[in-house]
Amino acid sequence: MREVALDTETTGFDPDSGDRIVEIGAVELWNHMATGKTYHQYINPQRSMPEGAFGVHGIGPDLLEPPQPPKPGAVTLKDKPLFAQVGQAFLDFIGDSTLVIHNASFDMKFLNAELRWMGLPELPMSQALDTLAIARKKFPGSPATLDALCRRFHIDNTSRTLHGALLDSEILAEVYLELIGGRQPDFALSSAATSNEQGVTEIWRPTARPNPLPSRVTEEERVAHQGFVDKLGDGALWKRT
Repeated sequence: MREVALDTETTGFDPDSGDRIVEIGAVELWNHMATGKTYHQYINPQRSMPEGAFGVHGIGPDLLEPPQPPKPGAVTLKDKPLFAQVGQAFLDFIGDSTLVIHNASFDMKFLNAELRWMGLPELPMSQALDTLAIARKKFPGSPATLDALCRRFHIDNTSRTLHGALLDSEILAEVYLELIGGRQPDFALSSAATSNEQGVTEIWRPTARPNPLPSRVTEEERVAHQGFVDKLGDGALWKRT
């Protein structure tokens, strides 16, 4: 079962008022375990960056009014692609997988607005799984922000001084796994990292065996077993189909 933990950063709260997506981060999960495969993209919103949004994620100092000199490590957006240039690649990554999102209505609203402006089909809300709703149902009356859930589940988010879509989606994947019962529901047997001859880390996934394993029963053993079964009569378990 494939799922995608996803987060976006935006210029504000309402795409109908001109706000746009500036960053998308997504983490692939396979049978509830992170595979290591991610999607990450910064996007030029073709508009200025409000001070309030900049204070949340720190992206786009070159889009402030007036523009700020970028600090070391600051992400500028004027040279980044438009959503119309990367939207199809994003859709190809998520496919029809369930989208694990914290406060799903917010991100889905922005994603569907961008897709609608591209003339592409919108994502159905039924494709999204809202971890905020899960947390509120599981812990009624308790804070359900991503930071609060990290404290509850003892997940290290010390590197989260600002919001960032890829970092938040990675943290969200850990929070989601805790919400559904633990970070290793299958003892990590469904997904394991290996290295190829070039030393590149790859993610192993279970697949069907191309050729069945040969039987280890010898012909002598087979004949002896058949003779034993014949003595048991027609009601023998091995004769039932």
